[in-house]
Amino acid sequence: MRRPHAVRRRTPVLIGAALAAALHAGPSAAQSGPAYRFGLSIGGVSTLGVVLERVYDWGSFELMLGTWSFRDLSISAVHKQYPFGGQFEGIVGLGLWTVIAFPPDENVGLALVARAPIGIQWRVADEQFANLEVGINRALAVRRTDPEDDTPLNRRLVPLPGVAYRWLTR
Repeated sequence: MRRPHAVRRRTPVLIGAALAAALHAGPSAAQSGPAYRFGLSIGGVSTLGVVLERVYDWGSFELMLGTWSFRDLSISAVHKQYPFGGQFEGIVGLGLWTVIAFPPDENVGLALVARAPIGIQWRVADEQFANLEVGINRALAVRRTDPEDDTPLNRRLVPLPGVAYRWLTR
């Protein structure tokens, strides 16, 4: 059954409002002062990636670099909050993701995507963390590798699951 047009148009606004409210949740009790987390990720914005996260009392800023096939570069920048502090913490975030494709016989392709990761973080050891996230993604702009390809942009929300393991350093 199809939803009425007004409900379909309001869905992204409602999701955005819910994420904004979650981002203003209180700081995690497990965090104390600024620190860095380094790690590896599988899935999500790339098949394989490296993560650098600056952790503050109020949340974190994450930069992830990765690749899907070693002919592209995937870059994600996300602000995250970790509500429900403890050994298991929730993850909610909001940011941007871009993919730059370098095909051998075509032009460079670009994609800009809004990204909202939602998930859980497990404190495995004192300064080690395992993350399980589902990034809710929506394409904002695309420059295709084929200049004659005028396929319209897909505006659906696309979930992409991923896992990461991170080490904390102060």
